[in-house]
Order: sequence, then structure tokens, then C-alpha cells
Amino acid sequence: MSPTTAGLIGIAALLLLIFSRMPVGFLMALIGFVGFGYLISFDASLNLIAKDIFSVFGSYNLTVIPLFVLMGQISFHAGISSRLFDTANKFIGHLPGGLAIATIGACACFAAICGSTNATAATMAAATLPEMKRYNYKPMLATGVVAAGGSLGILIPPSVIFIVYGIMTEQSIGKLFVAGLMPGLVLSLLFIISIVIWVRIKPDLAPKSPKTGFKEKMASLSGLIETLLLFLLVMGGLFAGFFTPTEAGAIGAFGTLILAVVRRNLTLQGFVTSVFETTRITCMILVIVAGATIFGHFLAITRIPFDIANQISEFQLPPYAIMFLIILVYLIGGCFIDALALIMLTVPIFYPVVNQLGYDPLWFGVIIVMVTQIGVITPPVGINVYVVSGVARDVPLHVIFKGIVPFLIALIAGTLLLIPFPQIATFLPGLMR
Repeated sequence: MSPTTAGLIGIAALLLLIFSRMPVGFLMALIGFVGFGYLISFDASLNLIAKDIFSVFGSYNLTVIPLFVLMGQISFHAGISSRLFDTANKFIGHLPGGLAIATIGACACFAAICGSTNATAATMAAATLPEMKRYNYKPMLATGVVAAGGSLGILIPPSVIFIVYGIMTEQSIGKLFVAGLMPGLVLSLLFIISIVIWVRIKPDLAPKSPKTGFKEKMASLSGLIETLLLFLLVMGGLFAGFFTPTEAGAIGAFGTLILAVVRRNLTLQGFVTSVFETTRITCMILVIVAGATIFGHFLAITRIPFDIANQISEFQLPPYAIMFLIILVYLIGGCFIDALALIMLTVPIFYPVVNQLGYDPLWFGVIIVMVTQIGVITPPVGINVYVVSGVARDVPLHVIFKGIVPFLIALIAGTLLLIPFPQIATFLPGLMR
């Protein structure tokens, strides 16, 4: 059997076994081990597994992941997310669809101290769904806005996906973080526009909530100050070049802990749970990265990534048409494969093509993240929808999927907007030292 045939069989086996609900990290490691052993030798394959697992779990660059995850977990258990929503609600809750708009604002702010789409969706679902239910928001809008707003967790920095992409492509993680800022704000605005249009077409979706006074608005601003301080500390330091992404993660996690202790919002049980969840999420991510590294080495010896890159570059198509084809692959793949696993599988294949076409690697990283955002809210995987469904157990799954349609359109529009206007992603990184 030729290496190419073995590679194609390995890819097909991986895609089939993903539907068995086996952990994707273990699947990639298993298929990579068997494939490498078949093509080279099983002794070499055993050495490969030992080396790759050790290099991933001992990587200094990847220590940034648990630090930012811990920052988000402490923020959640200290009630920062709930106070964020309360502030947004006080200011715009009285507008048509105001609570939904406030949810997007709270999601965007919490994403700036979290880095995970699942964590953002779960946190915001717990904080906002009871309020929207109390004001008689239709479940379709309430759950849809939380699932879509949660996807901002992997675009607005800090982002676990940006960290992994930066390590894989040897791009500056700090610049990737900054590159996600403006696209994150643009996408948040598009989500808000979607809510306004939807509520104007169907006013019964979102009854107005009572208007609050000036004093109440000012008093609620304390819920925003913590997030702003943390965001300015982490992103301001990165932008100014005062510290590296790993140092930023450490400072952010420590700063969040200090704020929580000073305000006496974090219980001992909350801290223990934060550490436990950080360990669990970090181990899950590192296993996926290790598995994808092993699978990537198997793919490398099959030469499939290089063959695909050569084939695409030989197409008599303009660069933008080839980019549309790549985006289409991510759109389809995101419907079936977890976002992180999809990144690990496809970046080694498409990154050389993107470089050969002359596209900016930072811009491509943002494009990838925005397209994988679509995957976290579309069936059959749609992990954010299942996360929200786990909180809103009384809302049927198909109702939540209906609720994400307007936001899906906004996501596609935001991705397409980035193609003719790459400066949206590249302007701020260009100002960095």
C-alpha cells in the first residue's frame, strides 16, 4: 500500500470514529501511531509517541493555556460574569431586545478574560437565561443569543485557538491576540444588528424591561470596572510589549484572584472548583494537541499535506477563489469536528498554501477562528448549542438551533467582510513593537 493510500485510509478512519464519541485526542494518537508504525516501523512509532507526548506536555509555550483558563474560571466563580450582565442590563435592558443586546455585550466582555467558547456560553447561559425568562423573552431568541454570543470566547482575546494556531505556525501569540480585537468588536456589532432587525420583525420575541434610573446605572458600573481592569492589564501589557503571552496569562490569573479576594466574592469551594475545572480543561486541550501532533507526523510521511498544497496552488484560479475553497472546507468540517481538533488537522495542510498565495498569516488565523465559530453553533456538533441546552433543559434542541440562524448569517457576513478588508485584523498588530 502506498503512503498516500495509507494516509487517506487513516483520515477516513478518523472521521468515521469521531462519530463513535471517542475522545478525538486519543483517536488521532491511535491512528497516527498505527499509520506511522505501518509505514515506518512500530519501534519508531513507539519512540514517536513518547517524544511527542513529552514535548507537548513539557512545552513552555503551552503553559499559557492553563493560565488563561484559570483566569476565566476564577472570574466565573467570583461572580464577575453576573455583574457584567447586570451592568449591561441596567443601561440597555429597556430597549427592544435590550436584554439580548446586553447578553452580547456581557459575552464580549467575559470573552476578554476567558478564552474559551464553551466556558463563555456556559457562564452566560447561567447568568442571563433566568433574567430573559423572567421578562418573557421567547426561548428561541434567549438561547440563540447565548449560544452565538458564547462563540466570541475564541475570537476576542485571550483565545485558546489563537494560542494553538500561533504555536503551530510560529506566529506571535501576542499579535494574534491583538488581531482578534477589531474583528471581535465588528462581530459583536453584527450580532446586535441581527437582534434589532429580528425584534423589529417579531416584536413579541422580546418584551421591554423596566427602565432604570441614572443612580442605578452609575451604581452598576462597578460590575464593569473589574473586567476593564483585567483587560487593560493583560491586553495593554501585551500591546505595549511589557510582557509575553505566558506572563500575561500569569498576571491575568493572579490579578483576577486578587480582585476576587479583595471583593470577597470567591469562596474556598469556588477556588477549588476553579482549579479542578482548569486542570480538566487543560488536560483535554493538551491531549488533543498531543494526539494531533502524532497524527500530523503520520500525515507528513504520507506527503498528503504537501500534495494537497501543490494541487491547490496549481489550480488556474485567482488567490481569492482558492481562499474561498479553503474557507468552504472549514465551514463543512466545523459542522462535524470540534474546533480545536479541526485546527490541528487542517492548519498543517492549508498554512503552506496560504503562505504561497501571499496572504498574511495573522489574517488567516483570524479567518480560521471566525469560520470555526460557525462550527460551534451549527449541527450536528454545535457544541455551544448543547452547552446552552444543558442549562436550559426545558427548551427543545431544535428551538435553540432555530434561534442561532440570524447569528449564523451575521457570522458569515463578518467572515466575508474580512476578505476585502483584511485591515480589520491586521491594523492593530501592525502598530505593535
